[in-house]
Amino acid sequence: MELTGSHSLSQPPETVWRALFEPEVLARAIPGCEALEKTSDDAFTATVKLKIGPVSARFKGEVELADKEPPFACTLSGKGSGGIAGFAKGAARVTLAPEGEGTLLTYTAEALLGGKLAALGSRLIQATAAKLADEFFTRFAEVLNETTTTTD
Repeated sequence: MELTGSHSLSQPPETVWRALFEPEVLARAIPGCEALEKTSDDAFTATVKLKIGPVSARFKGEVELADKEPPFACTLSGKGSGGIAGFAKGAARVTLAPEGEGTLLTYTAEALLGGKLAALGSRLIQATAAKLADEFFTRFAEVLNETTTTTD
């Protein structure tokens, strides 16, 4: 499954770049995030509770960052297991481009699902993935606005 999208953010690429690596920002932005821990400069572990159609599960996973081109691009790859609900793994290329005073964030992601999740059907999975991505970036923008407003 492939997923693409873009979001306009009001902060410059350097500010957005730093926020992409901040556990506190990410934990508040990730839908259903129960725990997020930075395990190295380029890796995180997370626990996320999600409901996808009739399947509700707690996923535990890892995310690694590679191919970093600060402050304009990086690749996130990850894998997670939701027990009997199944697993997900994938990668996303995220790019940041100056857009006026702010940033245009663009992503292209590939994902592979297994277990009960894979049996739900591609239309439901695609719609849910798009909804979760939109929710993440909406929250990310809100958290970014809050943190840059309070530090100015």
